[in-house]
Amino acid sequence: MAVKLHRCQNVWVKLPGHPCWKVQKALDEQGVDYELVKEEWRGDRANTVEHTGQKKYPWIEFEDGSVYREESSDMAKTIRAGRLNEKRGTGSAAPASP
Repeated sequence: MAVKLHRCQNVWVKLPGHPCWKVQKALDEQGVDYELVKEEWRGDRANTVEHTGQKKYPWIEFEDGSVYREESSDMAKTIRAGRLNEKRGTGSAAPASP
């Protein structure tokens, strides 16, 4: 399963409490194939808001365009439990209708 991990540009920050690192580390530990997408750290984070409805990182985009976004600790637990694929199709990358 190839996914895209959308995270902040601060890939050098590898502190246990850093949300983006928590999720990236869990993906690495589980051997999940992913593409790293470095998003805007500052500004309105329009791409993230468009896809998730919020400004927070990280978030995962599946091949079908669906997205997965929870608090990073919850995301890491899901990934480590081998349940990432269950989140496929639970969110939409399509803009919300007016």
